[in-house]
Amino acid sequence: MLIQPYQLYVERTDEAHNMARFYAMTIEPNLFGEVSLTRRWGRIGAQGQTKVQHFAREQDAVAAFLYLLRQKRSRGYRVTPSVTQH
Repeated sequence: MLIQPYQLYVERTDEAHNMARFYAMTIEPNLFGEVSLTRRWGRIGAQGQTKVQHFAREQDAVAAFLYLLRQKRSRGYRVTPSVTQH
């Protein structure tokens, strides 16, 4: 059981380079008692790609979540609170 919900949606836009990307992550329990980190990314307005990773412990999923968050922030992705999530 998750202690708290983990959910993130960030965007990176640069009109000069015709760049409009999104990256979304959630941590959720699955039916087998594991924890799943679901990642979605792609061009804003498109379906994008999805990847799901399964972890036996919530701490491992949270560590991966935080690592990816730091990685995306360093590449210029920013939280956009007024945007409707996909």
